[in-house]
Amino acid sequence: MKVLMLGWEFPPHISGGLGTACFGMTKALVSRDVEVLFVLPRFRGGREESHVRLFAASEVPVPTGYFEEETFFKGLDVRVVDAMLRPYMTGGEYETYLQWFTEKRERFGYLELTGDYGRDLVTEVMRYAVAVSVLAATETFDVIHAHDWLTVFAALHARRLSGKPVIFHVHSLEYDRSGESVDPRIHDIERLGMEEADHIIAVSSYTKERMVSRYSVHPDRVSVVHNAISRREAAERFHAGKPPGEKTVLFLGRVTYQKGPEYFLEAAEKLIRSIPSIRFVMAGSGDLLPRIMEKAETLGIIDHFRFTGFLRGEEVEKMYAASDLYVMPSVSEPFGISPLEALAFDVPVIISKQSGVAEILRHALKVDFWDVEELANKIHAVLAYRGLPAELLERCREEMIEVTWENAATRILEVYRKALKTVVSG
Repeated sequence: MKVLMLGWEFPPHISGGLGTACFGMTKALVSRDVEVLFVLPRFRGGREESHVRLFAASEVPVPTGYFEEETFFKGLDVRVVDAMLRPYMTGGEYETYLQWFTEKRERFGYLELTGDYGRDLVTEVMRYAVAVSVLAATETFDVIHAHDWLTVFAALHARRLSGKPVIFHVHSLEYDRSGESVDPRIHDIERLGMEEADHIIAVSSYTKERMVSRYSVHPDRVSVVHNAISRREAAERFHAGKPPGEKTVLFLGRVTYQKGPEYFLEAAEKLIRSIPSIRFVMAGSGDLLPRIMEKAETLGIIDHFRFTGFLRGEEVEKMYAASDLYVMPSVSEPFGISPLEALAFDVPVIISKQSGVAEILRHALKVDFWDVEELANKIHAVLAYRGLPAELLERCREEMIEVTWENAATRILEVYRKALKTVVSG
């Protein structure tokens, strides 16, 4: 079987759990003799050898005149500006770029994509769809597997050209990211993906329930496939000794509303009064980071905090290995791979009840994200009672035995086969 997989992240081009999930999932699928063609917006930092065939949408030659707004995005108010000007270029750099652009433009256009989650994201999603439609017309495949709303337009146009079924894999909803202050454009694209897909995969029952209640999706159209981690790889990577005399509590993730960093900060303030030797690490970046740092300063607890900024690769592993406890106080978490990663490094976890991973870590300590008092009490218990961390780890390890990418791949293949049968019979 051959799969055209569409996503915004894939190692080493990664900024969060989506890229980690795509890597583990595809590796398990490839081990089942599935060939994966994975399309990213662009390559950042060069190419690397991979178990999948990696494409960059920004490097797909689009024939002149191929793109017509009316054809691709009917009903949307889109303004596409084809400008050669590029910010932050020196005069010499611009001359070099202009020469390259002119030569290529004789026959083809190359769509500008950053692969970031910036202000121009919706327009970039549209450019990505154009490039994917070109690939769909030239590559052969059996199934289209699209990750999150960013790839919806691309997947639907690929289906129009190929006739192949679309699997819409939902890792996160706009309601998770923004609460009730949803971006209507993103919400409508998500709804379109759910309505038009041949089948839907949700990363948790929690997410499936929100899709049914918020988007009126029929539950029979949604299969739940939990994420996993590659535990053997994690376990074999280095483990660092923890600093003597100190207890380190880790928050690792985007510093955004969804991840609940303010609740982490408020719990920290309560604990610092009773445990002066405790240290807190906030590893990640995001729009709330300046506010969190300012608040820590105002509360007089900044000396107990370390703000690392965005980490990747071995830096993340070092952070897990040096921590005594991992806390995920998310307001709404469709799944949450990071607690599984922490457990692989023998770090006990406290997780939000409002998370998908709570479905499989039934014996982990859980709190309502808003209950700062309870969060502080449970952090204190893990750090104060010597036998509790080992007990928590033992129980969670038992629960994680079946949480593998191999099992996830089995479920995904079942979805593929079901969708293919439906298309053939229809």
